[in-house]
Amino acid sequence: MQPILEVEHLKKYYPLRHSFLSSQCDAVRACDDVSFKLYPGETLGVVGESGCGKSTTMKAVIRLIEPTAGSVILQGTDFLSLRGNELKQARRHIKMIFQDPYSSLNPRMTVKEIISEPLDITKGYADREEREEIIVHTMQQVGLDPEFTNRYPHEFSGGQRQRIGIARAIILHPEVIICDEPVSALDVSIQAKILNLLKKLQRELGIAYIFISHNLGVVRNIADRVIVMYLGQIVEEGNNTELFQDPQHPYTQVLLSSVPGLSGGGPVIMQGDVPDPADPPSGCRFHTRCPYAAPICRLQKPELLENVPGHRCACHRTAEISLSGKAETEE
Repeated sequence: MQPILEVEHLKKYYPLRHSFLSSQCDAVRACDDVSFKLYPGETLGVVGESGCGKSTTMKAVIRLIEPTAGSVILQGTDFLSLRGNELKQARRHIKMIFQDPYSSLNPRMTVKEIISEPLDITKGYADREEREEIIVHTMQQVGLDPEFTNRYPHEFSGGQRQRIGIARAIILHPEVIICDEPVSALDVSIQAKILNLLKKLQRELGIAYIFISHNLGVVRNIADRVIVMYLGQIVEEGNNTELFQDPQHPYTQVLLSSVPGLSGGGPVIMQGDVPDPADPPSGCRFHTRCPYAAPICRLQKPELLENVPGHRCACHRTAEISLSGKAETEE
């Protein structure tokens, strides 16, 4: 199967000056050489601590912020090279659902105006009658009463506001939707309903999701594959079952051990604080907090290797264990 989205060596740096008189300029490496693929109809989970670069990376993918370097191939087209009307048309195929269902909606616009805005921008209807039919159908798809079209966002609950955001995202039938913490601002009981709605829409419309979250329980429930990010880089990637049952990277092990019921073993202790992203550690960026750090970890950056089929990990220790296991098998 061909990927619907290919991201290669994506970078997003934010320049920083040391002082007003200094010409030296460093940068916060919010997204630093990230590569991954997304396939039709799948859900790719993206996890990591706050500040690890999850949201920045995906905003760079959809070009809410312009990347510093790299490539984004959407349906075989170089998405980053598009301008003007070509970019507008390409954006029909990739949309985003935001974290806060209130601040992401214009309080001065009615529900009909919010949901129909993408439709009006792309002129995706033949006449006013078809426009109304599309709006009503989309509202019904996400569980909103079409009689509420002339209400404003403040007249709805948090869950209903998120349904409005979802309706806005799906009205043009995109192939890819980036979900940036779409349930973290909602009550637990409402979270389940929104997750079930996203799954239903995926089955009906064949949408591929990139699902960003710090809630590992939610990601385990919805994702097919999972990417783990640390300090702007991918440290592990694998299918849902393998990654949660047998995490390879120490950072992933720490994340899972911090959530009751997700890790069968005891807690893995992580040392220190998150390093400064403007001055990341040499070698493996996790070595300053890793309980298994060796001298090579401070000197050499580990490659993101596929030690197990379909499971990539950037860790010297994991690579060494994998090589030892292969040697024993050959003997």
